[in-house]
Amino acid sequence: MSIEADIKQEKFKSEYQKLLVNLLYTGNWLYTKNSQRLKEYGISAEQYNILRILRGQYPKPATVNLLIERMLNKMSNASRLVEKLRQKEYIERQQCAHDRRAVDVVITEKGLELLKEIDETEETWLKRFEHISLVEAHELNRLLDKVRTE
Repeated sequence: MSIEADIKQEKFKSEYQKLLVNLLYTGNWLYTKNSQRLKEYGISAEQYNILRILRGQYPKPATVNLLIERMLNKMSNASRLVEKLRQKEYIERQQCAHDRRAVDVVITEKGLELLKEIDETEETWLKRFEHISLVEAHELNRLLDKVRTE
């Protein structure tokens, strides 16, 4: 469906304004779909992002600052998300050995198992892109990277 039909707007001031609206709308649409997918696992998209970062670091711990640097949504409250994941026993917090002011965060076996379970659904999740060829996906990635160039 076109962006015009989705948001019920017939005209845009320019093709660039349409591009901006289309990117924002599509980003929010994907975020909503991803949040719905993760809801059955009892975690948010931001919590999922933290778990994936920690899995990439595993077995090394990460600081909250490292998580903030690497998160997709820079506006997220990483400390609050870490605490919620700790309460669910998906991560552990430990005082950093070389900086007593910092906290190290490491994913637990339970967190790794949750990610493994979610990974099993990834193929289905990625099917929404099957109508885009590999060449088109590469080009779209290139263009999106170009959009973020300042």
